[in-house]
Order: sequence, then structure tokens, then C-alpha cells
Amino acid sequence: MDVFLEYLRAFVCGGILCAIGQILIDRTPLTPAKILVLYVVSGVVLGGLGLYKYVVEWGGAGATVPLTGFGYLLAKGVAQAVAENGFLGAFTGGITAAAGGIAAAIFFGYLVALIFKPRPKG
Repeated sequence: MDVFLEYLRAFVCGGILCAIGQILIDRTPLTPAKILVLYVVSGVVLGGLGLYKYVVEWGGAGATVPLTGFGYLLAKGVAQAVAENGFLGAFTGGITAAAGGIAAAIFFGYLVALIFKPRPKG
């Protein structure tokens, strides 16, 4: 039963983040690209302030998988690198923390491009 509640919280958390994004698309003049940046920056700011960790503890993957989770990962990586390496960590921590996810996205994107023969629209 505990696993079911974990899945339910992840679904609700991710759903709320997606609903907020949809409301922003429908009700504001913001473009999807600006909303993407807003979500990543929100994750960085909330992660830097130490607030997003509570969302992650409650929502699990529903909080770490969306774009706000990427921003949180960057902030967490910078904080850890600054603690270990000092000022230089502010420039290297975010990329180091996100390197695995970025590498996987590039690899699987390339793999899919090889399999499905991409072509321009139109």
C-alpha cells in the first residue's frame, strides 16, 4: 500500500506542475519556450533556497522528472561543488550534476535519429 501512495503522490505532484504549465500557456501571452525557462529557473531558485527539497521528498519522481527538477538538480550540484571546491564550484557544479542526464538525452536522441530517419517538416 505504501508503494501505491508513493505513485499517487508522484502523479499528483507531476500533474499539478503540468496543470500550472497548461494554465500559463492558455491564460498568458508566454510562449512555451519562456515557460520552459521559467520552470527551470524556478527549480534553481527554489532549490537554492532549500524549499524544493520538500516538494521532492513528498512528490518523488513527480517533482524530479519535470523541468523544475532539472533546475533543482543544477542548484543542488552547484551547492555541493561550492562546498567541496569553493568559488570554482559555482561554475562546474551544475553541469557535473546534470552530466549523466544530458549525456543520456544526447545518446538516445542520436539512437532514435538513426532508427527513424528524421526529416524536416513540410
